[in-house]
Amino acid sequence: MNLEEKQSKRVKRHVSQTQFIAYGFFCLIITGALLLMLPISSRDGQSEDFLSCLFTATSASCVTGLVVRDTWTQWSLFGQMVILTMIQIGGLGFVTVGVFISIVLRRKIGLKERGLLQESVNTLQIGGVVRLAKGIIKGTCLFEGVGAILLAIRFIPKYGFWRGMFYGIFHSISAFCNAGFDLMGNQTPYSSFVSYYDDWLVNLVIMSLIIIGGIGFIVWEDLYRNKLHFKKYMLHTKMVLVITSVLVFGGGLLFYLLERNNLLVGMNVSGQILTSLFSSVTARTAGFNTTDTAALTDGSKLLTIILMFIGGSPGSTAGGIKTTTMFVLLMCVHSNIKQTYGVNIFGRRLEDNVIKRAGAILTINLFLALSASLAIMAIQPLGFSDILFETTSAIGTVGMTTGITRDLYSVSRVIIIILMYSGRIGSLSFALAFAQSHRKAHVEQVTETINVG
Repeated sequence: MNLEEKQSKRVKRHVSQTQFIAYGFFCLIITGALLLMLPISSRDGQSEDFLSCLFTATSASCVTGLVVRDTWTQWSLFGQMVILTMIQIGGLGFVTVGVFISIVLRRKIGLKERGLLQESVNTLQIGGVVRLAKGIIKGTCLFEGVGAILLAIRFIPKYGFWRGMFYGIFHSISAFCNAGFDLMGNQTPYSSFVSYYDDWLVNLVIMSLIIIGGIGFIVWEDLYRNKLHFKKYMLHTKMVLVITSVLVFGGGLLFYLLERNNLLVGMNVSGQILTSLFSSVTARTAGFNTTDTAALTDGSKLLTIILMFIGGSPGSTAGGIKTTTMFVLLMCVHSNIKQTYGVNIFGRRLEDNVIKRAGAILTINLFLALSASLAIMAIQPLGFSDILFETTSAIGTVGMTTGITRDLYSVSRVIIIILMYSGRIGSLSFALAFAQSHRKAHVEQVTETINVG
């Protein structure tokens, strides 16, 4: 074997950081599915079929929340703990959890592990990623702990101390990780938080956890370092805070206007405000609901689809194309209309590569959602709006549904599983992970003008 063949073989064996993360999530999903198949995982002591377990494990690991079996009705305490563990690992990222375990065991964190962590949490530089990992774990424990205690205040009087505490912990982790799994099926299966639509404590705690988990770990660090000095924030942080505020309050206002003569009829002012805001926040990849999603007006369904498609922010527990991607694309359109040099945001010009990446992410997500919708429509007779709602929810790792998840055929479920998986590792990363990687020579082709638009 000559030198060139050895180098070629070495390249083929090389696993990129993106591929490593993709394979890691795949192993987590398979492990979770096998655990859920155990008789001890089911409430009735009977083994559940593999596809249902695979669907549930994918939804939990990819922090989505779509389910084919009600979490409380189907799964025992052991099964619920398996789901909760997958939610926590999937939300933080198994690389982050692994690095933290290495820190606790006092093992050295090498350059390879630091690179994986940088890719996993989408940080801008490799320096300080270990410190960031420590901050992520500490912040997660703090926010989830406080959230669990506050929710337990509401659940303990109703369910008793131990069960109330478990409910507080489960829903705090699920909300922070933007997972959308709930145990409210003890009242009515698949009901989520409908019975708490006007409860200020439950609504505010759940919404706060969703937003905190969805703004991204990089933003946490920037806010901790610079406090309330907006001018000192990184451009990334400024963009995230602005677009998040617009989507939360703008989405809430639009939801109120679209549902004031429908689902909001008969509610008091407090209930209308909370329901509107909660519907806006939860659509940003959380998956809970305090209203009957199937009864939404067409306008509200379209609004929810848009919010689900955008999702949360990079390096967070949320999915979607991400808030910064949407911000970049909107500013790119603005720049073209104004015919300015480059895309400028808050006095800074964006790199051309960032704009290309944003365009690629939008295109891939749209292609996957629409292609999956067409495929499911060809397989079974379901309404287009419900199917598009479902596929967008899956690729955005949201978990909201109009109720068709349980009615999907086996092939349709496999399609949704693939969407949830690609949505969690990132649609562009999903494409790169399975594409043949070759280093391209820096050679530019001859330029020729074409007409566009």
